[in-house]
Amino acid sequence: MGICYDTNICHICNLVNDVLCNSYRQFAKERVKTGMRRKCMVACLVLTMAAALCAAGCGAAQSDSDPESESVSVSAESEAEPEDTAENSASETALEDGVYQAEFSTDSSMFHINEACDGKGTLTVEDGVMTIHVSLVSKNIVNLYYGTAEEALEDEAGWIQPTEDEVTYSDGYTETVYGFDIPVPALDEEYAVAIIGTKGTWYDHTVSVSDPVALESEDSAAEGGDSETADDDTAGNETGAAGEEETTEKTSAESLGLEDGSYTIEVTLEGGTGRADIESPATITISGGTVTAQITWSSSNYDYMIVGEEQYLPVSTEDGSVFEISVDAFDYAMEVTADTTAMSEPHEIEYTIYFDSSTISTAEE
Repeated sequence: MGICYDTNICHICNLVNDVLCNSYRQFAKERVKTGMRRKCMVACLVLTMAAALCAAGCGAAQSDSDPESESVSVSAESEAEPEDTAENSASETALEDGVYQAEFSTDSSMFHINEACDGKGTLTVEDGVMTIHVSLVSKNIVNLYYGTAEEALEDEAGWIQPTEDEVTYSDGYTETVYGFDIPVPALDEEYAVAIIGTKGTWYDHTVSVSDPVALESEDSAAEGGDSETADDDTAGNETGAAGEEETTEKTSAESLGLEDGSYTIEVTLEGGTGRADIESPATITISGGTVTAQITWSSSNYDYMIVGEEQYLPVSTEDGSVFEISVDAFDYAMEVTADTTAMSEPHEIEYTIYFDSSTISTAEE
């Protein structure tokens, strides 16, 4: 009998098949009993033709509608759609070739970007390949590897060699540290790197790169630089003209007629990176014509100051380093040197302090 793929037609064919089979068996029995050979042959011929017509109908129904083939086609189309979507998404998030500033994060406080870099590295994209340059905190990490520590042991040729980077801290202190160019497989995703220090042991870490911001191109910077240079020249000329009118004479305590005693005076600090500061107004003491100023720093990490050829030690380091220094005159930028211990090594930084005589007033007792 024919095979049906349409549910309704199949049901009908099953019924017809059952009827045909039962009828055929019944006619066969009757033929044996009665010997009605000719009538039985005619009946069998009719039944056979009916079965053939039923099978043909089922085949036509199958060719007109094949649910299985339709299902396979729809399924294949739906499976192809996510691939197109993923490709479009990757295309939309890919960075154009260029130079960017990006966040560089690690899983360890012992392995991280230098504090002078504010957590950021320089991300370079060339032909779609990303590499980030990061400056570390010292020279204690001597090699990096893009992968795991186990892989690094088997692939010495893949060890990333350091560069020597000069970094400048907030107080003006400069230091040379190691930097590395690290491959970046994707943004905002953690990936494995390994590091080896001076002790010769590889350690596994994970890092990630995020939040890229395009940096100004060299051509744009050059154009801007020309404009800035012209502005600087103009400003310099104006400053020079004004400077000729300004007096460079220092003001002494004696010329001001100041008697021995305690006073307050506004002070201005310049130098370094501008993050360090001193307390203003400051207290000055005049005794026998000699002026001594109490200078209080915003940091407790200053361990000595130098004024002229004299070195001064702090009288207190609570709530900032406090010094008592000699002041030879007012109304000029007095050069001083202060040593800070805030960095990995102590470093002397040059500043100037301006004492404004127009702000002098008697100190309250």
